Amino acid sequence: MTRLSTPKLYTIPAHRAFANTLAAGLIRRFGADRLTLARGLVLLPNNRAKIAVSEAFVRASGGALLLPRLVAIGADDLGEAVGVALDPVDDAEPVAPAVSPLARRMILARLVQEERPDLDAAEAVRLAGELARTLDQLIVEEVLPSALHDIDLGPELSEHWQRALALFGIVTDRWPRELERLFRIDQATRRAALLRRLAALWKDAPPPGFVCAAGITDSAPAVARLLRSISELPQGMVVLAGLGLTMPLEEWDALGPHKPDPITGAIKRSIEVHPQFHLKLLLERMGVARDEVSVWQGGSDHDASAIRGRAIANALAPAEFTGKWTDLDSAQRRLTGVTAAELATPAEEAQAIALALRGALEEPGRTAALVTPDRALARRVAAHCRRWNIDIDDTAGRPLSILPPGTLLIAIVEAAAQDFAPLALLTLLKHPLVRWGVVRRSWLEGVRRLDRALRGPRPGPGLNGIDAHLGDKATDWWREARALLTPIAEAFGDGTRPLADRVAALRDAASALAGDEVWRGPAGRAAADLLADLEVEAPSGPRDVTADGFAPLLRLLMDEVAVRPQQGGHPRLAIYGLIEARLQSADLMILGGLNEGVWPGSPAPDPWLAPRIRSELGLPGLERGIGVAAHDFGQGLGAPTVLITRSRRDARSPALASRFWLRLEAMAGERFARANDLEGWTRALDRADAHRPADRPAPMPPKALRPTEISVTQVDRLKADPYAFYAQRILRLASLDPVDADPSAAWRGTAVHDVLERWAKEHDCRLDALRPMALAMLDDPAAHPLLRALWQPRLIAAIDWIAERLDRDRAEGREVLASEGKGGTTIAGVTLSGRFDRVDRMPGGGIGIVDYKTGKAPSPVAVKAGFSMQLGLLGAIAERGGFAGIGGTATDFEYWSLAKKGDAFGSVTSPVDPVGKSGKIVTSEFVANAVAVFTDAAQTWLTGDEPFTAKLHPEFAPYAEYDQLMRRDEWYGRDR
Repeated sequence: MTRLSTPKLYTIPAHRAFANTLAAGLIRRFGADRLTLARGLVLLPNNRAKIAVSEAFVRASGGALLLPRLVAIGADDLGEAVGVALDPVDDAEPVAPAVSPLARRMILARLVQEERPDLDAAEAVRLAGELARTLDQLIVEEVLPSALHDIDLGPELSEHWQRALALFGIVTDRWPRELERLFRIDQATRRAALLRRLAALWKDAPPPGFVCAAGITDSAPAVARLLRSISELPQGMVVLAGLGLTMPLEEWDALGPHKPDPITGAIKRSIEVHPQFHLKLLLERMGVARDEVSVWQGGSDHDASAIRGRAIANALAPAEFTGKWTDLDSAQRRLTGVTAAELATPAEEAQAIALALRGALEEPGRTAALVTPDRALARRVAAHCRRWNIDIDDTAGRPLSILPPGTLLIAIVEAAAQDFAPLALLTLLKHPLVRWGVVRRSWLEGVRRLDRALRGPRPGPGLNGIDAHLGDKATDWWREARALLTPIAEAFGDGTRPLADRVAALRDAASALAGDEVWRGPAGRAAADLLADLEVEAPSGPRDVTADGFAPLLRLLMDEVAVRPQQGGHPRLAIYGLIEARLQSADLMILGGLNEGVWPGSPAPDPWLAPRIRSELGLPGLERGIGVAAHDFGQGLGAPTVLITRSRRDARSPALASRFWLRLEAMAGERFARANDLEGWTRALDRADAHRPADRPAPMPPKALRPTEISVTQVDRLKADPYAFYAQRILRLASLDPVDADPSAAWRGTAVHDVLERWAKEHDCRLDALRPMALAMLDDPAAHPLLRALWQPRLIAAIDWIAERLDRDRAEGREVLASEGKGGTTIAGVTLSGRFDRVDRMPGGGIGIVDYKTGKAPSPVAVKAGFSMQLGLLGAIAERGGFAGIGGTATDFEYWSLAKKGDAFGSVTSPVDPVGKSGKIVTSEFVANAVAVFTDAAQTWLTGDEPFTAKLHPEFAPYAEYDQLMRRDEWYGRDR
C-alpha cells in the first residue's frame, strides 16, 4: 500500500477567474514537460466546466499543448453519472448498471398510483419525479429508507404529512424489489459505488500522473471521501472555488452544522442559506480544517481586485453579523467595477442587457456573458440581440415543450382532448410544422378560410360538429384536413387507454401532419428520443391514461428536457444558467434577474417529507439551494467588470429585489453605483424624439365613393360616429368575432329572431308552436352550452311572455300583418332599406311597428336627440309602400323587450307618446321627424361632401370595433 501524503487543498478566491487561474497554475507546475501535463487528470463538476478549463489551457499556453485528461464527475444535482472514463478496470465485480431515469419515473408513478388510485397519470408522474429526487437525497446522504421507521412522528405532525410519510414508506419498501427484478440499481447508488471504488483504487495504486479535483462543490459523503483521497495522493490536489479563508472564525463557526447541546440536546439551526455553508460541510466531511487550505497562486487577465473580493465577503456575511457594515472603512465596502441597472419591466431589463452585450463588442477582443436563472429573460435577450444580427447561445438550453416539435405534439394531444374545439383545432392546423414544404401555402389558405368559418360561438363537439357547422360550405381542403384528423380522433377518443398506445398514436399523428420535418434538428431528435423511450417504458408506468390526462403528462416530461443549441453562436458572447456559469469568466459579467424568487429561487417544497422529518433524517434543508445560489452570485461578482440587473415588476405584479441586491445596496450605500446611462439608453432606444399624437381622423372621400344605399340600423352609426360608418361601408372593414366566443348579446338576438321568424313563416304565429321551437333551438347540438345552461330559463320565460301578450292583443282586435320582412324606399336621393320584426294591424286601422329586443330598449332621450330612429324610419318605409303587402299610416311604435323588468321577463315600451308626455316625441310626428333626421344625415355625408369625423357624438357611439383604427386614445379628450 502506498503511503499517502498530507492533504493538499487549495482555493481560488472569488475575485479571480477560476478556469484561467487553474490552467495557469497547472502549466506552471507541470508544463515544463509536456508529457507530464498530458498524463495528468483533472476532475471537474460538469461538461460545461470541461469546456471552460480546456479553453483556459489554450489561452494560457500561447501555442500548441497536450491537454491533461478532463473528466466531469457529475453536476451538483447528481444528474450525470461518473461515466465510463472513471470506471476502474480491475478484477473486482463490475458495478451493476443504473436504471434509466425515465424507467424509474414510470415505475415509481405506477407504485404511487397503485397506492393512490384517485390520482390521474399526470399527477402520479409528477409526484414520482419528486419522490425520485427525495430518494436520491437519501442515497447521496447515505441515509437508509428504513430510518423512517425509527422516527417518532409525535402529535404535532399534521395528518397530511402523516399520510404522505406513510405512502412514502410503502413505495420505498416496494422500490428495491422493482430494482431486483430489473437487475438494476439507482443511478445515485451507482455513482457513489464508483466513487468509493475509485478512492480505494487510488489509495492502493495512485495514478502515474497528477490528479487535480477542481471546482467541485458537491458535499455528498462519497464525493468528500474521494476528494480526501485525491488530496492525499503524492501528486494529488483539490482546488475549491471561492472558499472564504478570510472569513472571521466567529462567522465561520456560526454557519454550522452544530453539535447537540450537551445539556438540552437541542441542535442549533445551521445557516444553510450562506454561500460558504456547503463548502464548510464538504471540508468537515473530508475531515480537514479550513486552515489546512492554501490560496492557489497565480492569476489572470480576467481577475478583479482583492478589494472587490473582501467587499463581496462582507456583503454576504451571515445576517447576525451584518451590523459590522457600519464599522467597515470605505475600502472594505468598495465595489469598484460593479454597477447596477434597475429597469421597469422584464422587457426593459432584457433590452438593457442586450445593449450592454452589444457595447462589449465595440472593443476588440472583449468578452461578455449573461448569467441568469431566468430562462425567459435569457430568451428575450437573445431575441433583442438578433436585431443586430448577433446570435448568442443559451447554454442552459430551452425546454422541449416550447420548441416547435414539442408544441406540435402538445397541440395534437390537446386538440383531441378538447374534442377539436375551434381554438385547439386552429392551433394545431396553423402550427408552423404542419404540411411543411411546397404545400404549406395552399394549406394555410384553407386554414384561414376555416378560421373565418369558426368565428363566433362554438360549434358542436368533435369533427362531426365541424362538419355540421360548415354544412355545404365544406371545401376539398377541409375534407383533406379531416382525413388527417380522423385517426387522431379515433386514437385519442374518450375513455382510458394504455400509455404506450397513446404514445404510438401521437408519433404517427405527428408524422402524418408534419412528415419528417418534426423529427429534424436537435429539438426534433429530442422529441423522437422522448417518445421512443416513453413508448418502451410506458408498460412499467401508470396502467391507463385518459385523453385529458395525456396532455399534462406529456408537457410535464417535455418541460424537463433541455434542448441545448449546437455550437456556432457568437465567439465572444454567451448566456449561461447558474450551473453552466460555474468556472466561467468574461471581461464583462452580467448577472440578470436579481429578484426574489428568481435569484435566489423559491425553495421547491418536498411533497413527501415534512421539514422536521427531513431534518431528523439529516437531509439538506429545502433552503440550501439559496446558499448555493449565493455562492454562484459571489463568484459572478469576481469578473473585472460586473453589471447586475433587475426589473421592478415581473409579468404579473411588482417584484421584490433579491436579497443579494439588497445586501450590496445596504453595505455599499452611496458607493452602490448605478448604470444611469444604460438605463437611459434602454428607454430611449425605442422611444420617439417627440410625442406626436394623431389628430382626430376626418376622411373626406369623393362623392363617387360615398354609398347611396343604407339600412335603417346604420343611420345611428352614420350620425354618431361617421368614421366608423366610413370604415365599415367605404373601406369595407368588418370586425371579426373571436374564435370560440361566448354568445354575445348580438348573437343571442340573432338566435331569438331566427326562432321568431320561423315561428311566423312556418306556423303563422300559432301560439302553441313557439315554445317547442325555442326548446328545439336550445337542444340543437350546435347550440353553445353556455346558452343552454344559463340563458334557457330566461329565454323560455320571455318566449312565454310573447305568446301571452300576443294572445291578449289578438283578443283586443290587434292582428299580425307580417313578420320578419324587408323592404326599402328612396329618401333624399338615397335608398333606405330595412328589416322589420313584426308589423301589426291596430284596432284603429293604423299599422304598428314592433321590434324585438333581447336587451334594453333605446331610451327616449336618445330618440329625442335624433338617434335610435329605427322604428320611425321603418314606419316611413311602410307608409311609402316599401314593404310588399303592407300599407297604411304608422300609428304605433313598440319595443318588445325580452329582458327582465322587475320580477318578470318581458315588457313593452314606446319611444313616442300621443301627447308627448315624459319628453317623448309626439306619435303623429315621429315618422316625419325620423325622415327629417335621415334627410339631414344623407345630405350631409352621403350626397354631400362633409368629412366622416370620428366619434362626432361619442355618447351615442358605444361600439369600439374601429377605435384602434381611428387611434382614438391619441386624440380623444384633447380637442373636447
